[in-house]
Amino acid sequence: MLFAAPLLPGRLVRRYKRFLADVVLDDGTETTAQITTAHVANSGAMLGLDAPGSRVLLSRSLNPARKLALSWELVEADFGAGPEWVGVNTMHPNLLVAEAIAAGQVPPLSGYARMRREVKYGKASRVDIKLEDDARPDCFVEVKNVHLMRAPGKAEFPDCVTARGAKHLEELAGEVAAGRRAVMVYISQIGSADSIALARDLDPGYGRAFDRARAAGVEAIGLACRITPEGIWVIRTVPMLG
Repeated sequence: MLFAAPLLPGRLVRRYKRFLADVVLDDGTETTAQITTAHVANSGAMLGLDAPGSRVLLSRSLNPARKLALSWELVEADFGAGPEWVGVNTMHPNLLVAEAIAAGQVPPLSGYARMRREVKYGKASRVDIKLEDDARPDCFVEVKNVHLMRAPGKAEFPDCVTARGAKHLEELAGEVAAGRRAVMVYISQIGSADSIALARDLDPGYGRAFDRARAAGVEAIGLACRITPEGIWVIRTVPMLG
């Protein structure tokens, strides 16, 4: 996934109300008139990623109807192996996983004839990706963005309580019970991740829901990305530690 235009560099002043961030662009100084507000497409806690003064990169929308033209895309963080760019925009993972599946980069999900996105299923839910083939059962794929790292190399999900995430696990288990295939894909927008684990201390309920889903036959796949100011790409599968 390439960014549509060069990203704008700046320094984070603060993130607030979950979906807003004040940023000083590199061509300005920190005065009230020169602080710009960007949209944050991320409802999580963003632990370790929202420190004031952090280097950030923003994209600019060409949609004149948008209230905020700028969106926070990347932040620079150091998890112990040196500074690296981390993707914080949770609107991207579905596209990244779809691109990777289409390119054959996710072997467990290869070989399906058709792919559809945002398909209704379960109790008034939508699955991120549905893979179809006349020769095998449909495969329901739910994608989760991972951007928490508290130990070098070990990415974790979730970074806060997610009742919605637990609901997705339960509905996927229902698809398995009905004879279909269901897969959770956890995609790390931290390039240095070499494994993905559950942050059970941050959301014990999600951990229990994950265990029930796995016992019911729901599969789990971990992916890691390469992140640069030019774009984000899935580059490898990584172990899911559970």
